[in-house]
Amino acid sequence: MKPSSIFPAKALAVLGMRRGKSHDSYTRADRIFEGLSEAILAGYLEPGCKLPPEDVMALHFGVSRPIIRKALLRLRDVFLVESMRGSGSYVCAPSLAALSEPTHATDISHILHGVELRLLIEPESAALAAMRRTRADIDRMAMTVEAFSHATAKGESTHVHDYGFHEAIARSTANPRLLQALQALEFDVSHAVKVWRHLGRMNPEMSMQDAVDEHRAILECIRAEDAEGARRAMRGHIEKARVRMMSRG
Repeated sequence: MKPSSIFPAKALAVLGMRRGKSHDSYTRADRIFEGLSEAILAGYLEPGCKLPPEDVMALHFGVSRPIIRKALLRLRDVFLVESMRGSGSYVCAPSLAALSEPTHATDISHILHGVELRLLIEPESAALAAMRRTRADIDRMAMTVEAFSHATAKGESTHVHDYGFHEAIARSTANPRLLQALQALEFDVSHAVKVWRHLGRMNPEMSMQDAVDEHRAILECIRAEDAEGARRAMRGHIEKARVRMMSRG
């Protein structure tokens, strides 16, 4: 079985950027958990669907089996997956009762604190990216913007492309500590946002076209080596994202 065929096509769009290695096993396991939970909450992996065997998923994500086990354990802890001895792991119907348990993922103050931290880190990352980016960095950012735009136009899940742009900026700073900080924030905040949307506490129909346009504006500043412009554009983007994130249906 080819690694690209082990998940449904729509789930692959969400899971694709979770492949490969990060800086430590904890981060890799969390990113796989985050991708699988997004695919389940979005309905791309339907209840009753059997997940591929651990060794096949390890090959797909480019990690070891223990990392896959960590991700599956987290999915079981939030009742998104159940394991049957001798049979494998199966997707569960997301339980509103389970997801509503008091956790960081359902605590709005926790989400807002994460956004505030992003406001401190990401504008400066964008400014550094404008001064340090390479042609390959620009190409990588442009690719994620176009993928984000395409997914928005088709009404598909956009988070993986949204995050991909921010990660590309962090990588282009050539500062691995900034990249690690962004990866930690991405897992913590984005999983909470998906849970809130699934619980109906956020507007699921909100347009993402504004976010696409904001990404384009940030990219153009970085391309032009305009550090101050990139800083302002990123700050404005995160401020507007906070408003969009908290809009009620």
